[in-house]
Amino acid sequence: MKIVNRMAAQGDVLFVRIDEVPAGLTETKIAGRLVVAHSETGHHHYLEVVPGMKHYVGADSTIAYLTLEGEADVVHARPHDTHETLRLAPGSWQVRRQREYTPEGWRRVED
Repeated sequence: MKIVNRMAAQGDVLFVRIDEVPAGLTETKIAGRLVVAHSETGHHHYLEVVPGMKHYVGADSTIAYLTLEGEADVVHARPHDTHETLRLAPGSWQVRRQREYTPEGWRRVED
C-alpha cells in the first residue's frame, strides 16, 4: 500500500492534494463505496466510504473533489494485475480522470 500525501495516480485516475474544494460545486450522496473511475471491464477504482468523507462534482465530468477527515483507501477492484492500493491522507483532494488527445479530439483514458 502506498501512502499518498500530495499526488498519485492509479491507472486512469489522478489524485492531487489541494488547499480547499472550489466553491459552487454540488455535494453528492455516497454510501458504501464511492466509485471514482468506472472501468470498461468492470474493474472499477473505488474508495470505501469512511466517516467525514464528502464528494463534490461540477460541470466538468472528468474532475471531482473529495474532503477527508481521516485516511481513505483507493482500491482497484481486479483480482489480478491490479494497481497498488493508495491510502489518501486527510484533507482536500481533486480527483481527475486522465485524458488523452486523439485526432478526433480529447477523450478519457481507458484503463
